[in-house]
Amino acid sequence: MAQGGTLHGVLDRPELPDERGLRGGDEPPAGVGRRGGELAETCSWADDERRRYPWSGSLHFADTPGDCQFFYDRDCHNMNGEKDMCVVGGINNYTTALMNSSAPLVDPTISLMFLAHFVGDIHQPLHCGNTADFGGNTIIVHWYNTTTTNLHRVWDLDIIQKAMKDFYNDDLSIMTQVIMQNITVRYGERAAGVRRGVCGC
Repeated sequence: MAQGGTLHGVLDRPELPDERGLRGGDEPPAGVGRRGGELAETCSWADDERRRYPWSGSLHFADTPGDCQFFYDRDCHNMNGEKDMCVVGGINNYTTALMNSSAPLVDPTISLMFLAHFVGDIHQPLHCGNTADFGGNTIIVHWYNTTTTNLHRVWDLDIIQKAMKDFYNDDLSIMTQVIMQNITVRYGERAAGVRRGVCGC
């Protein structure tokens, strides 16, 4: 999970507030990396802390009933029907929390770490998937004919690990450079067109 978790946020580069900016001068939560203060170091934190924050489980995805449309009122809830408990609700909540970070119960560092993770999650196709298969978690696949696993895990982790091993000599920094080059050079013009409202497909 370390490689997939690290890649989850490897392209995020904004700086975390330094320790003096944390609520009450506390150190960052246990397990949160501080290598250069990069936000990318914290992007897998929300997955790592699911046991500590069990209520956050449904905030990692927004599944729909197979009609390829998301309707907030219909689709943003947990299995108990509690509203706003999906990845879109999580992004809304933590964005609002950061905008109002002077409130006494808001920890801006925790809010930023949840927000960074959920922005990554919402860009993963199987985190915005079909309710019938729980975002690919119930679709059993055989990964390279050796491991029985589920489609969600293959997409989130196994493909990344296989690519890193086969094409980048298990070097995350090389993989990151190639991805960044593809984003800025190869897809730069397409992205510029999308920003102008022209589909780059």
